Amino acid sequence: MSTTPTARRARADNTSHKPLQKGQQTKAAIVEAALGLATQIGLEGLSIGALAEVMQMSKSGVFAHFGSREELQISVVREYHARFEEEVFYPAIDAPRGLPRLRRLFDNWMKRTSVEIDSGCIYISGAVEFDDRPGPVRDALASSVNTWLSAMRRAVEIAIEEGHLAPDTDAAQMAFEIHAQILALHYEARFLRSPDSAQRAVRAFENIVTRFSNAATPVARKASARTAGKSPAPARTQG
Repeated sequence: MSTTPTARRARADNTSHKPLQKGQQTKAAIVEAALGLATQIGLEGLSIGALAEVMQMSKSGVFAHFGSREELQISVVREYHARFEEEVFYPAIDAPRGLPRLRRLFDNWMKRTSVEIDSGCIYISGAVEFDDRPGPVRDALASSVNTWLSAMRRAVEIAIEEGHLAPDTDAAQMAFEIHAQILALHYEARFLRSPDSAQRAVRAFENIVTRFSNAATPVARKASARTAGKSPAPARTQG
C-alpha cells in the first residue's frame, strides 16, 4: 500500500482539505511506530522510552501526545483494529450476500494471517498478555475482537437467510469453528512451524462450510467443489 490506513483516514476525515496539524502528524507517526513494535514485542513491551528512542524524540515529547503508557497501548489496539477492518472486513462487503461474502471474509483473513505469521497478531498476543488483567487495555482488545466476531457471525446469519446454509445452522457455533481455525493456524505456523498449516486451515474451513451447507443450493454445491481446489500460498515460518 502506498499510504498507511492512518494517513488515508486522516485525509478522509479532513473535510476542509487542510493539511494535518503538526501535532496530529507526529501522533500518527508515533502510533505507526508503536504498532510496529507491538507486533514484535507485544503491547506489554511498549514503553514511552522505547518509542522515544525509535522516534528520536524526548520522552516528554512522546508522553505529551498520550499522557500515559496505557493510553498509548489503547491507541495501538484501535489502530490495529482499523487496519484489520480495512483489509479483511470492508473488501468483503463487495461480495454477494451469503456464502460468497462469508468465504471472502475468510479468504481476506487468511491473507492477513499469512503476513502475521511473521509479524505477529496483536489480537492473539494481546489475549495472552491481558486475559487475566482487567482494565482499559483488556477492554479495548476484547471489544475489538468481539466486534470482528460479531461481523463474522452476522455473515453466517445472512448465508442462512440466503438459503446457502441449512436453516437449522447454529451461527454462533459456525463462527466459533471458523475462528478456531485461524487460531490453530497461528499456533501451527508461528510456533510449531508446520509447513502445510495454511492448506490445512483452508481444508478445515471447507469442511465446516460443507457440514453446515444447504446442499440443494447452487452456491453450496460450488462451495463443496472447491474443497479439493486451490489453496493459498503456504504460511511463511520464522527462520
